[in-house]
Amino acid sequence: MPFLPTAPVRIQPYFGYRNRERLHITARALRSRVGSFEKRGKWRAAKTMLSQFASHEVPEFAVELEIARPGQDSHRHQGLTDAEGFVHFDIRLDPQWDYGEHPAWETVVFHWKVGDAENCIDGHILAPGRDTGLAVISDIDDTIIETGITGDFRAVLRNWRRVLMQMPEERIIVPGADVFYNALGGGEVLSSSSGHAGNVQPATHRPFFYVSSSPWNLFSYLVTYMRSRGLPLGPVHLRDWGLNRETFGSSSHGAHKRAAIDGILGAYPELKFALIGDDSQGDLTAFADVALDNPGRVRAIFIRKVGDAMSPEELAAKANLKAANVPLWLGDSYDTGHEFLASVGLLADAEAKAIVDTVEKTDPKDKS
Repeated sequence: MPFLPTAPVRIQPYFGYRNRERLHITARALRSRVGSFEKRGKWRAAKTMLSQFASHEVPEFAVELEIARPGQDSHRHQGLTDAEGFVHFDIRLDPQWDYGEHPAWETVVFHWKVGDAENCIDGHILAPGRDTGLAVISDIDDTIIETGITGDFRAVLRNWRRVLMQMPEERIIVPGADVFYNALGGGEVLSSSSGHAGNVQPATHRPFFYVSSSPWNLFSYLVTYMRSRGLPLGPVHLRDWGLNRETFGSSSHGAHKRAAIDGILGAYPELKFALIGDDSQGDLTAFADVALDNPGRVRAIFIRKVGDAMSPEELAAKANLKAANVPLWLGDSYDTGHEFLASVGLLADAEAKAIVDTVEKTDPKDKS
């Protein structure tokens, strides 16, 4: 079984990001094999998904990160995994390491040893471009995919079949999300092929960041889903789950998302952001707090309505955003993209006009 301590140690890299001063990336040491999310029957699907949660974390495991400025020699940095198998790198960069003109994925390499055997795997760092003025922070759960893995313990149990029995290609995308997200940032670009530290690949023309209350165990599953739907790729901020009240509580979801968003805004003080979420976990009130606490940083907020009438807290958040002149879109689908794109200032050029036409002419009911 993949969770037994005798399984081989592998490193699971997660997407990282950098600004001009610091580079951030996380990986995890696991005793498991890489899962293949292929549709091969319900039993195989359940076995694949269970293996994502049953993997054995490896604490106090030495990992090296190799980084290189394009065209320059590489440097290695030492790391050690924590009790949950995570290793976090926060590296001060050479002052000469500037951005390229456009957003890009920069390759880094993780190195580790198993006995005398040397192992390595690529990781990827998202860097904005010098021409970047607007970035996007998006929720995942019930915003682009109906995950069924958030909420209280009963919600998790109620939706177990969706999580365990369906592969990424079988999941139904939120109607119109692919067209709308491509309109904002462009589709998936990052290649999965191997490279070397310092290699550069183009990213979407607006950087995307994702925040989710889903567990880190589902990172590969969610990235596979995004690739299969042509959604923009970007760093994904997930959570380490434990079977306790703190993990499943709704306040914990909100605190995690707020901390992730604050970290992104802090890393890029020169950028403005569009925030996209839904009303199933209090995204409206959370995003409003972010906008009010960071005047001038949030260009617009987009909330997909999936619930019933707005709560008093949501009504107050809506009023506060209006008073602060922060554009807010509330709707049950993405097919009215014209108004939202206009609200974030995307109607000033021919490219944006073409994007708007595409959004408005596409019937989201045709998407599956």
